[in-house]
Amino acid sequence: MSKAPLLILGLRKTTVSSRYKALIWVLTFLVYLSYHLSRRPITVVKNALYSNCTLTPGSWHPNRTDTSIPELPLNESCLNSWAPFNNPSTHDDYFGGLDVAYLIAYAVGMFASGHIAERMNLRYFLTAGMLLSGLMTMAFGFGYLWNIHSFAYFIIVQIICGLVQSSGWPGVVACMGNWFGKQRRGLIMGIWNSHTSLGNIFGGIIASAYLTSYWTEHGYWWWSFFYPGLIIMVLGVVVFFLLVPHPDDVGITPEILHPAEALRQSENSEHSPLINDTESVLPNYGTEEPTTTEVDSEDEHEPMFEGGSPANEMQAVSFIGALKVPGVIEFSFCLFFAKLVSYTFLYWLPQYIKQVMIHYVPMSDPDATAGELATLVDVGGIFGAIFAGFLADVTQSSAITCGALLILSIPMVWAYKIFGALSYANAYGLLIATGFFVNGPYCLITTSVSADLGTHPSLANSAKALATVTAIIDGTGSIGAALGPGLSAIVDGLNKPLSERMDIIFGMLIGSNLLALVLLSRLIYKEALVLIAKYQSRRYAA
Repeated sequence: MSKAPLLILGLRKTTVSSRYKALIWVLTFLVYLSYHLSRRPITVVKNALYSNCTLTPGSWHPNRTDTSIPELPLNESCLNSWAPFNNPSTHDDYFGGLDVAYLIAYAVGMFASGHIAERMNLRYFLTAGMLLSGLMTMAFGFGYLWNIHSFAYFIIVQIICGLVQSSGWPGVVACMGNWFGKQRRGLIMGIWNSHTSLGNIFGGIIASAYLTSYWTEHGYWWWSFFYPGLIIMVLGVVVFFLLVPHPDDVGITPEILHPAEALRQSENSEHSPLINDTESVLPNYGTEEPTTTEVDSEDEHEPMFEGGSPANEMQAVSFIGALKVPGVIEFSFCLFFAKLVSYTFLYWLPQYIKQVMIHYVPMSDPDATAGELATLVDVGGIFGAIFAGFLADVTQSSAITCGALLILSIPMVWAYKIFGALSYANAYGLLIATGFFVNGPYCLITTSVSADLGTHPSLANSAKALATVTAIIDGTGSIGAALGPGLSAIVDGLNKPLSERMDIIFGMLIGSNLLALVLLSRLIYKEALVLIAKYQSRRYAA
């Protein structure tokens, strides 16, 4: 029985592979855009669930060290807030708990999702994940319709949402890796990865649209969850009918999906691979000899998960085998700190903007304005991801590219802390620039680097490794993503002046970028030696 979706079966004889590639590129782009769109509302709606109705401009400045700086007055409750989040003494802890619950569940689910995705038809896997993600997104908003004020309900919804949302990344990266070869992978995936930032932007815009004074006064914040949930569910249905996870599903010979698979295909097909030298697929971060990976026995898998005869499929890599791939551990821990910074901005930034900017600029609707300004980080992230992918392609040095952007992100984060709240012009420019340098390394590691490592020559006996390697790297990064917002919530709840709390949080962000840079130092050194050797060889040849 064919694994291709029904709507594709009639095209398989006449449609060339380039059209399939276009379909996969656009479809996976929209798929993961909807994943991020549906997880964005909670970061924006927090300001409506706990709304301080007496916020007025004051004299506080984030860089003053005077401990006598006055805090803004807080109401015991606000008419438009929602219990249990309307208590001034506990709301920070509750919001931090929601973020940590979601992100820890997401990180745990990521490791499991990679294992499952390698052994299940990705079309079914993504469809189920998207439908459940949409349902859980809506369920948070339904707390208003059902008049639920139990913190346990919202925590459970966030945990389940985190688990099912983890289905997205391993699935879409595996599909892209199956269809697109090494050539210009950095640029292709850098442009493709803009779905993350665009999803955050559109999700923030949709959520903010229902946080204006009129909507919050009538309690309509739940629409901020309903529409993103509906969008991802509709696209889940589209995936079921249109997604083709692998060229083999429609009888197309892959070009250069994996070094071992390319060699196998070239022996039996007139299609030659784009890259014949499998040793040049990735910089050799480890030893000269490929490592031996541990693979799962084929006869352990049921046909319903493989979608075909096991005899015709290459083996799926084990978790330990994927960890042995040179570079996986370094990039995983680098992503831990890079994603800590990125997700702290994602979850905490709207609250920071509302707390700080209201002292300097007029904000008629602080909740909506804070949510909209926070999306500027993602605007910068789009250009940062594209630039990082292009530079990695040109230099063939992913670690050096990440290191350069990490170095430049440190003064940019510091500049935003000093000047970002003083005016709208400062906020626009510095938020975009910060997003460019902060999100560039994060996007490059989760896309092009993950795909490269998932098709490393050391995996010669295991072509089905993309989802597992991707899940290990992004799962480790997701632990950092859970830690950052959680620590920010703890610090924000300390009995300290606001300026001191901000100093601690921004210090954590700058320190995390430094640690990410240190963790890549070995790979940066090895890539630098390669570049020097290439330069010297060209110089002598001339």
